[in-house]
Amino acid sequence: MLRAGMVTYQDGKWVDDANAVVNVRSRALNYGMGCFGGVRGYLADDGHEVYVFRLQAHVDRLAHSAKILYLRMPSVDDTQQILVELLRRNEVHHDVYLRPLLIHNSIALAPVLDETSSSFIAFCMPLKRYIDKDMIDVCVSSWRRVRDNAIPSRTKPTGAYLNSALARREAKDNGFDEAIFLTDDGKVSEGSAEHVFIVRGNTLISPPSTEDNLDGITRRSIIAMATEDLGLRFKERTIGRSELYVADEMFLCGTGAQITPVASVDRRPVGNGQIGATTSKLKQHFDDVVHGRVEHRKSWLTPVWG
Repeated sequence: MLRAGMVTYQDGKWVDDANAVVNVRSRALNYGMGCFGGVRGYLADDGHEVYVFRLQAHVDRLAHSAKILYLRMPSVDDTQQILVELLRRNEVHHDVYLRPLLIHNSIALAPVLDETSSSFIAFCMPLKRYIDKDMIDVCVSSWRRVRDNAIPSRTKPTGAYLNSALARREAKDNGFDEAIFLTDDGKVSEGSAEHVFIVRGNTLISPPSTEDNLDGITRRSIIAMATEDLGLRFKERTIGRSELYVADEMFLCGTGAQITPVASVDRRPVGNGQIGATTSKLKQHFDDVVHGRVEHRKSWLTPVWG
């Protein structure tokens, strides 16, 4: 739960969360014009330190999004410092989620991408689990992932999450926990807010970040951990819908979802319907990495209090 008196950063000022407001005429509100990042911090085993996972990579990606969408943001170094300071000002000593947000904040009527109206906001909240189940049941959505050449998913645009919301609502209405998007070409894209991995034989497989999906930092991190730390075989290639039905294992991943095993797809069990050996191994290693237990991966972590 959010506690009273939390502090938010808004355009160079630290304000009480309740006073961080946007004009009802704002283009960001009326047209969904903006982009955001999602960053995780993890409480270390000492119960005091908090490690922010892949902070620079997340800020670098936000800067790329800003360039595509004609938004201005502080420098990469300044943005990192703002996000760490946000956690300090909120006295964070728990697992936490950070949301840096860039919006077009002009109150002019037309949906015009104008750098002069940029607004940079950052807030945080406690977060243990984004998906509150050990395994989930998913469906392939009837909604298609919006094309990168229409609304570029790689920018994490605020307006495009209506696409995700429609797919997730459809999944929930039909008794599933999450939805899987296909591209217009019928290939697996991603979940509503997560990347897709499957295991076939002894190979970990994931579609590339050119299938109308996000260039996922958690995805890239898992690939590195799988191949470099655990010696697993990995192949990046397109995945057909029916491959999901015959996969030995499947999991979704992302900043929020972390590694979430999938029990079934369209009511077809994945493997034996239990968490597979590869998924289990990756899940444990990921947990060790983000909590600072893996020495050679500490370069991925930014300590808040150290």
